[in-house]
Amino acid sequence: MRIRKLVLSSTVKKFIEAEHEKYEIENDVQCNYVPFCFVAEIGDQIVGAISGATFFSEVYIDELIVKKEYRNKKIGTQLIDTLEKFYKGYGFNNINCCTNGFQAPKFYEKCGFELEFVRNNRSDSKLDKYFYIKYMY
Repeated sequence: MRIRKLVLSSTVKKFIEAEHEKYEIENDVQCNYVPFCFVAEIGDQIVGAISGATFFSEVYIDELIVKKEYRNKKIGTQLIDTLEKFYKGYGFNNINCCTNGFQAPKFYEKCGFELEFVRNNRSDSKLDKYFYIKYMY
């Protein structure tokens, strides 16, 4: 056997997906991985976006960004609200996200997310990771 580093190709992605699906079937669960993206636009300009995926019983926010000149205008809050409204009633248990210390911990708390835990970075506290959850009931 050998182990080597590769670029994530379509062949490798198919292998991973197939093996995950077999394992999920063995354990009587369904992943139902579905990526999403919502954008905030002013005219024909994108000023903010939220993206991620739904899987198992969770909605996971991978990215949330608002252009600097449009921050503090409730655009991020509206993106979160849109996400919540869109997935409400579909049986998802919670919304998860992770942010670094220099990014948006206070923003997520203002949006009603609960801090689950912080993973401290031993060399730079700006890179501490904040893990948040918001239950959908």
